[in-house]
Amino acid sequence: MSGSPALQDVPLGTPVSAAATTLAALVLDTGTPLDRAFSLVAEHLIAMPRVEVVTMALTTFAPEDETGWIHLGERAWVTEWLRPGAACSILPDPDAGPEAALSMPWVSPRAREAALAVTDIDLLPPEAEQDRRELAANGIRSLMAQAQVSDGVMFGSLAVGSSGTGPWPPDNVADFRLLSAALTSRIALEQARRSLAEAVAVGAQGREAQQHFLASLGHELRTPLTAIMGYTEMLVDEAGERGEETFAKTVSHDGRVIMRACEQLMAVIEDLLSAGRVVADADLRESVDVQAAVADVLHWHRAAAETAGVRLSSTMSAGQTVWAHPPGLRQVLANLVGNAVVHNVAHGTVVVSTESLTGESGEERLRVIVRDSGPGLTSEQLAHVFEPFIRYAQPTVKGTGLGLSLSQSVAERDGGTIGAESTPGSGSAFWVELPVHEDGHHP
Repeated sequence: MSGSPALQDVPLGTPVSAAATTLAALVLDTGTPLDRAFSLVAEHLIAMPRVEVVTMALTTFAPEDETGWIHLGERAWVTEWLRPGAACSILPDPDAGPEAALSMPWVSPRAREAALAVTDIDLLPPEAEQDRRELAANGIRSLMAQAQVSDGVMFGSLAVGSSGTGPWPPDNVADFRLLSAALTSRIALEQARRSLAEAVAVGAQGREAQQHFLASLGHELRTPLTAIMGYTEMLVDEAGERGEETFAKTVSHDGRVIMRACEQLMAVIEDLLSAGRVVADADLRESVDVQAAVADVLHWHRAAAETAGVRLSSTMSAGQTVWAHPPGLRQVLANLVGNAVVHNVAHGTVVVSTESLTGESGEERLRVIVRDSGPGLTSEQLAHVFEPFIRYAQPTVKGTGLGLSLSQSVAERDGGTIGAESTPGSGSAFWVELPVHEDGHHP
């Protein structure tokens, strides 16, 4: 232990109860539903004479049955079991946010290393004053706590509390350790099972998406090829039937149709080849200066924006970096800015900005937002805008409908996401979000 008089030192060899041994085996049995295992452990602990409240938290996945659990933030579920007449409780209101969770800055890191038995919160050291205040505010004067950690991954925590003080019975501490360890192993197994199921589901979705893409690609290529073959066949037939002057006029008209079809084919092929080169890039990700990348992209689109009467600007801050492939980030931004220009209105604007965010695992992320003043999209259009070959542009606007779909693939390859918000008549905001790079260390 740390030498603090508040922490009770119970030798690891302290005998556990026969009931706890039997219960641990039941918890580890995969035939026992995980929610049932939680309840059985709580029932055993709440039966200990000193215990008034049993608290359990999950941080990696939701319980199968969320009844009685409070969802705090994106990835935290908390529940508790109370002895009748208990004077302590830590469960927040159902509508509470993540700030309602106890922070416990002194106890929490120690509970990640081993089970703690705190005999009296008034004996905690001065540096644990915040822990003492938080516990006292919830009526807890003594507690046992341990985080569920396996291979460096924290799955949750288990704790018991009491409004009384004094040493905990050694066999109670031994039982708590055993049952906490059993829950850790079972939760780690459940996490592995769910991860495998998710991987299988993602693989099935990937195959379905690939089939959809190939079907769409075949359709998009077939249309211009049909035009090329049809008009060419007509020209061949007419070459022997009409005079030179009439045939020349026919070639002049039909040749333009053929050229447009060929240009569409070339555009699709170029988009596919360009994205393929970026996605297949074997180079390692690196720190990318976002302001410099945005400046390059705005420079590339400056002439097109001036021709369209659209004003480009940026509210970027210097020093912001993300962990990505530089060509990939620039291609994604180029697609977003290019779309914002061509789908805008006369005298419209395109503004690039950033927003700092925190991911589900607490990692820092940066969102680069491209906001335009164009006509906007309906909710139905927005739901399909990232699908391949989907276009909502005017017929006069050239494009393949592949840019956003391929940008999504590039962003996800770099551990990022891409999305959009839009209101008809009020413009759109498309964004790409990537992990932040700081101090030379990748996320």
